[in-house]
Amino acid sequence: MAEKPDLIVLGRHRDLDGRTKEAWVRRALLLAIGAFVFAGLLNVFGQRATSSRAATSDASLEVRAPSNLRGGLLFQVRFTIQAHRELENATLVLGRGWLEGMQLNTMEPAPIGEASRNGELALELGHVPMGQKHVLYLQFQVEPTDVGRRTQTVVLEDDGRQLLSLSRSLNVFP
Repeated sequence: MAEKPDLIVLGRHRDLDGRTKEAWVRRALLLAIGAFVFAGLLNVFGQRATSSRAATSDASLEVRAPSNLRGGLLFQVRFTIQAHRELENATLVLGRGWLEGMQLNTMEPAPIGEASRNGELALELGHVPMGQKHVLYLQFQVEPTDVGRRTQTVVLEDDGRQLLSLSRSLNVFP
């Protein structure tokens, strides 16, 4: 058997005498990292889309969007309006929570008109015949420095009359 190298103390270097706490600290750190990764796999920090719905006798609205995001992510929101009666001039009014700390990259199909209503974004969609659907897609990017929880409200109007309102919450993780 080969001799031990000079300056090696077998009790300290091989048997780790007096260093039992260090092994447990390493194990705890690895467990914490593993728990963080596992939470990511369970979509705690992810961008899996969820659906929110509101309906009245006039129309129904479904919003499909992520409720948890991370800074810097690109994501898509889908607004589906189902007209239960003819909507002459449908307008979606998005609360400030949709645009604070976000970049709105594109809207498809483009609305007929856009306006600011006391800091909220009003998107004029136009005529929606009874029994028909209007689907609007918005693509966003989260500002990399944005963190926090906010409320996102959506109001569906027809000729200035509120038909329905929907509220959801969004968490932005670092």
